[in-house]
Amino acid sequence: MARFARVRLAGRPALRAAIAFVAGAAAVGGFAPLELPLLGLAAYVVLIHLWQVARSPRAAFGVGFWFGLGLFGCGVSWVYVSLARFGGMPAPLAGLATLGFCAYLALYPACAGWLQARAPGPAWVRATLVAPAAWTVLEWLRGWLLTGFPWLAAGYAATDTPLAGYAPVGGVYLISLATLVLAGALWCLASGPGRAQAAVAVGLIVAAGAALHTVRWTTPLSVVTPVTLLQGNVAQDLKFDPLRYAETLETYARLAERSRARLIVMPETALPRFLDLVDPAYLARLEAIGRRNGGDLLIGAPLRDAGGQGHYTNSVISLGTAPHQAYHKVHLVPFGEFVPPGFAWVMRWLAVPLSDFSGGPPRQPLLEVAGQRVAVNVCYEDAFGAEIARALPAATLLVNVSNVAWFGDSLAPSQHLQIARLRALETGRMVLTATNTGITAAIAADGAVLGRLPQFARGQLELAALAYRGATPFVRVGNSLVLVLAALLLVAAMLVARLERSR
Repeated sequence: MARFARVRLAGRPALRAAIAFVAGAAAVGGFAPLELPLLGLAAYVVLIHLWQVARSPRAAFGVGFWFGLGLFGCGVSWVYVSLARFGGMPAPLAGLATLGFCAYLALYPACAGWLQARAPGPAWVRATLVAPAAWTVLEWLRGWLLTGFPWLAAGYAATDTPLAGYAPVGGVYLISLATLVLAGALWCLASGPGRAQAAVAVGLIVAAGAALHTVRWTTPLSVVTPVTLLQGNVAQDLKFDPLRYAETLETYARLAERSRARLIVMPETALPRFLDLVDPAYLARLEAIGRRNGGDLLIGAPLRDAGGQGHYTNSVISLGTAPHQAYHKVHLVPFGEFVPPGFAWVMRWLAVPLSDFSGGPPRQPLLEVAGQRVAVNVCYEDAFGAEIARALPAATLLVNVSNVAWFGDSLAPSQHLQIARLRALETGRMVLTATNTGITAAIAADGAVLGRLPQFARGQLELAALAYRGATPFVRVGNSLVLVLAALLLVAAMLVARLERSR
């Protein structure tokens, strides 16, 4: 069967490209909200097969590109929503910008395909060693170059599978590596080379992941904090409307007043105006709520410097019984929160409020509120697992505040929740996510969703937050382990190729 497919596909680049594109689009089904991990795995098996039947590195590059275009074209199509619907960019230009962005992202799997095709040795080596290593390294680079875009890393699709056990050891990229090795082994099972060894590899990968999933790397403390997460459901096109400003503030004040929790968390930019322009009486009202409850509020608000230099930050402040504290977002979103050098002209087509933030310092004190040592991150920051791990093991609780209303009723909010679940698995900490329009949720240290609010609904989520101590291996070594493992796979592939040549 594999030999027949090789003959049929090798000389038909258009058919090969079409199959790769469809496989990439199907891989999106492995991620939230569908969360069909077997569909995602099958898509990677198809990718491995197409790479093996490609006649040249150039052809393998094309396969990877079309797979990536299907993956990102479907999986991050919500970029168009933020540009056209809420950013004010003309629809044709927004479509071109989204396509260009997805084409850029597709270059990473394309390069992975080229690299694995350049490797010497038999097909099973490229399928199970070289291709997984190349994919993982390029995936890591995608999350780092040009400030990074780690969305839709293959490992996220395995959040509810035995492979999730690798998360606390090597993070989401180790799960990606395991996923691609598994896909390569399954291809070997289907196509013939080394079926017995491939079956053993499949069993070992799954069994090791399941075994690791039973390990508890961190332990809960006796601190249990009643928490309320607020979801104001303020539509993005009304959020910065001056006529709706008073209503927005009143919405959050009334939600907070209903809560008796020791910690109350509001979303990103819940106060849609510079903090120094907010009525001091309103801030005193919020602080009184925290003091009444014997705790604190965490509130998303933009802050600007007092020196009049024009610098401002996307921040979270605390009000209540603890001394006033603040966290300033570090990892900013290009074009949404800062303008990359040389791209100021793009902003002529975008109407994005507060689009030139300054980033906070990489190392900031934890927020000591309501008996917890809280590591706060804002929106997109929680996609960067190694950066989140910097606050550990000192932090007892992780809190993410977001405003994904920018992406409307798209795949983005569900994908963002899935990302938060991986951060819980990697760090062995509870993760609380407070969002403007959804999905507000509480996530246990094992990645399970303990409770969530429906999207596009105003409400409050009540829960008890556990404090945790200890550090997972990922917290201690970050992404170093998976990069070393990828390098070892490449070395092993070279050794096997040399042995094959010497026979």
